This record gives sequence, structure tokens and C-alpha cells, in this order.
Amino acid sequence: MRPHRLLAAAAALAATLAATLAATLALVAAPAAAQGLIVAYAAFIGQADLYNSEGVRLTEPWQILRQDRANFHRFGMAQPGDEWDPVFHDIDARAAMERLLMQGAITPAARRDILAGGVMVAVEVYGVGGKPSWIDVDVWR
Repeated sequence: MRPHRLLAAAAALAATLAATLAATLALVAAPAAAQGLIVAYAAFIGQADLYNSEGVRLTEPWQILRQDRANFHRFGMAQPGDEWDPVFHDIDARAAMERLLMQGAITPAARRDILAGGVMVAVEVYGVGGKPSWIDVDVWR
């Protein structure tokens, strides 16, 4: 082969590798790009939400947020400001919610406010195919 053909072949190979790499990256990034908002709802964290079904005081914000959804969906205890959501109607979905919230971050002020109760929370649930992968919670006192 003459040198210019070798360079052309190398350039063609480099272009093919670049295209393959771009296609692979697009496939890997596709699930992340497909993630979106599943649902947003508001809830009032009242006294009933601060205690589990056995009457034991809850000590973590994620426990309280889970109990709020159990009270709403399982026990029919809606408080003024509580909104329906299509995700946390069963115990497994609420357990998944709690795990996601445990793995996330919370400011000391938000933690304190949720533990005290008497606050509104705005919850945004994100994921793919209706399955939550992260949850954002804003707290208003």
C-alpha cells in the first residue's frame, strides 16, 4: 500500500470507531435521558403522620413521608392539603419510596420541619416507565 492509502484507511477506521463510540454512548445515555417526572403532589404532614400504625413516634423524615402515604392510601386518612398520587398506593411502592429518600440528601432545616410536623411538602417523583428512581421534596412551614 502506498502511504496516502494507509492514511485514508486509518482515517476511515478512526471515523468508524468514532461513530461506533457515539452510538454506544447514545445507547448508554438513553435511559437517563428518558427519565422524567412521574408525578408531583402536595401533602400536609400532620400529627397522624408522625406515628406509625402501632402508635410509635417516627424518628426519620423518610419514615414520616412513607407514613403520610400509608395514611392517605391504606387508611383513608387525608388531611387538608393532601393530594392523591398514582405511585404509592401499595406497601412495596412505599418501601421503595422510603429507600430512595434514605439514600438522598436532606437539609437540617427540612429534617427538623418534617420531624416536627405541621408542614406542607411538595413531592416530585422522577423515574422511567412509572418506576421511581429519585424523589425531590420541598418543605414549607
